[in-house]
Amino acid sequence: MDQVPGSPQEPQNARGEDGLPGCHRHPDRPTGVRCTRCDRPICPDCMVSASVGFQCPDCVRGGSGTGHAPQATVPRTIAGGTIAADPRLVTKILMGINAAVFVAVLATGAGTSPLVDRLDLLGLAFDPSRYQLVGVAEGEWYRLVTAMFLHQQIPHIAFNMLSLWWLGPPLEAALGRLRFTALFLISGLGGSALSYLLAAQNQPSLGASGAIFGLLGATAVLLRRLNYDMKPVLILLGLNLAFTFLWPNIAWQAHVGGLVVGAAVAFGMVHAPRDRRTLVQIATCAVALLAIGAVVWVRTLQLLG
Repeated sequence: MDQVPGSPQEPQNARGEDGLPGCHRHPDRPTGVRCTRCDRPICPDCMVSASVGFQCPDCVRGGSGTGHAPQATVPRTIAGGTIAADPRLVTKILMGINAAVFVAVLATGAGTSPLVDRLDLLGLAFDPSRYQLVGVAEGEWYRLVTAMFLHQQIPHIAFNMLSLWWLGPPLEAALGRLRFTALFLISGLGGSALSYLLAAQNQPSLGASGAIFGLLGATAVLLRRLNYDMKPVLILLGLNLAFTFLWPNIAWQAHVGGLVVGAAVAFGMVHAPRDRRTLVQIATCAVALLAIGAVVWVRTLQLLG
């Protein structure tokens, strides 16, 4: 067998009484450590800490010879996100925002709080307190976002926050913080957009349910991608959909919109090809946002036309 220079089969210069081979980059330095990728001996100056063991600078750079400072391969999630020490951080921040808004509503009058009238999702209506038309159609686009952090009743926020705490951390760990944040916000916007399109123009709605249903759809997509048992999540999804359509005063449009958008965004995130993963994921989010924008634009034309 021919010996390739620099390969693990190449004889190394032994140094010292213990007969250790010399570093393949510094032959005069004996070492007992080898690169976990190419198996060549490496001295302390050539060791680059990796997720498992050490690698040599050549393997870290992929043999490109670019001259860049060596960096160890960073462990990634299934969607390409960085593995975080606390996989619940974003989930806790989102819960904190919801809790803070709820406390503000309670502190300003609860059911009569002016915050509710200013932050809930409303297509177009007359506000007698301000003697003017208000709503998304009147340029209050922020309502599409603020409505998903707004709750007025304790059972409502309690159910949504329990669902967020149950669904959030596994998804945050699997997708990474940035992708999980994008998933939550785009799902919530999808729910708001469908409510704006299909609900009565003067029908207000609020709550994080659209985003929660998006996380539920994303969980189903992720479990399918990992070939896990789908029965538990499908049963949960069926029960929630039944509750959505059978219980009175439920904004089913927000639930369905969030579910569809969340599943679509998650599919693009976890099925993106590795070599074009970031590009495909950004494109998926962009397409979802464009679709949401188109729905909002069409409904606005209807209300103002």
